[in-house]
Amino acid sequence: MLSDQVRQELAADLAQAERSRVPIAPLTDGHPDIDVVDAYEIQLINIRQRVAEGAKVIGHKVGLSSKAMQQMMNVDEPDYGHLLDEMAVFEDRPVKSADYLYPRVEVEVGFVLADDLPGAGCTEDDVLAATAAFAPAIELIDTRIKDWKIKLCDTIADNASSAGWVLGEARVSPKDIDITAIDAVLTRNGEVVAKGRSDAVLGNPVTAVAWLARKVDSFGVRLKAGDIVLPGSCTKAFDATPGAEYVADFAGLGSVHLSFE
Repeated sequence: MLSDQVRQELAADLAQAERSRVPIAPLTDGHPDIDVVDAYEIQLINIRQRVAEGAKVIGHKVGLSSKAMQQMMNVDEPDYGHLLDEMAVFEDRPVKSADYLYPRVEVEVGFVLADDLPGAGCTEDDVLAATAAFAPAIELIDTRIKDWKIKLCDTIADNASSAGWVLGEARVSPKDIDITAIDAVLTRNGEVVAKGRSDAVLGNPVTAVAWLARKVDSFGVRLKAGDIVLPGSCTKAFDATPGAEYVADFAGLGSVHLSFE
């Protein structure tokens, strides 16, 4: 467990790395005693600061939601980060790769909430009842840690390596599609680079959102009506290099694209 002063210092280091686009060494190298609670508190320090400066929290993302990623990181549950309005990227506006350190894209089925979710007791049925629609999504991830050399507490402290997201235009009611069986295809400049399915996310993306609602409640955070939730990727992440145009097509859910310059 770290002191409040050290948490503040590490949060400031991460914030400066994001502003300057100069990465820092893993927090876990310099502070091997850091734990998950420390990491979430560091994340929250920076989120609160950005909100104080005018940003708005409009949702959350779940990371480490596949068994393969959990095994790689030697953990038995996902992690989460915040989505801020100022992090949004857009289909009709190329993203400047130089604005990030090591940007990558992930393919996700986004949730748009119509109602608040309960906290500690949230169930999958609660999530489905509160979801207005699913939407095709690409998450833009990044790390402020040099060369993606991250351990669990590094990525949690760094807002779960989140940097942006974009939703496609389609909105499909949970009543009209099987959320566990949505096939996804990702192309880069017209070439298929990955195929996946929505149940790669904990067997059911709804499970990830229910976990998220319970988890954030322990930190005094709730998922609210209007929030966007990204439950985790259907495929591995791909580098977002200048000149790359990614299109994610979801069976029954439409598509979303994101280009980089």
